[in-house]
Amino acid sequence: MTEDLSTVARFLYEAGTLKQTRRTGWWMAGVRDPESVAEHSWRTALIATIIAKLEGADPARAAFLAVWHDSQETRTGDVNHLGKKYAPGADPRAVTDDQVAGMPEVLASAVRELVAEYESKESPEAVCARDADKLECMIQGIEYKAQGYENAQRWIDNSRGRLTTKSANELADAVMATGSLDWLRAALGEKQD
Repeated sequence: MTEDLSTVARFLYEAGTLKQTRRTGWWMAGVRDPESVAEHSWRTALIATIIAKLEGADPARAAFLAVWHDSQETRTGDVNHLGKKYAPGADPRAVTDDQVAGMPEVLASAVRELVAEYESKESPEAVCARDADKLECMIQGIEYKAQGYENAQRWIDNSRGRLTTKSANELADAVMATGSLDWLRAALGEKQD
């Protein structure tokens, strides 16, 4: 490859900052050390795969969209819903344009298209990825509540109420009926309650 990939290399370092970028809404729930944007995006991608498969959409495409859905937060930080009331968020497409400027066009256009698809909320995969984003937040809220953060209930309820697909709603019901450590009990062969 003869193209200069230094812009891509810089972006990869930039993307790494999402491992330290905290999801700020959880601070309002009293969570002292909330999950990072990268941690949220990882599980969102897994959930997007599941929802898309159940909905008959392309699971790989939905996961691909979910991986990139918060990539702009390297530049904007994680602005929670209250913050957006006072400082409306930057257009993710505009931030992405700046992030990919100077990259080989084959890469830049692919990233721009992913972000535009996610933001348009029109393709089945984008709908599944968006539901995955909300469902992941709901699950994280349940986990935080189990750790004693009672105020996380607001995030559980709000996230649950924003789900749109049949599969995401059914999965949310199953998640709410399942304990956060039931997976461990099952793996160890322990009797379930």
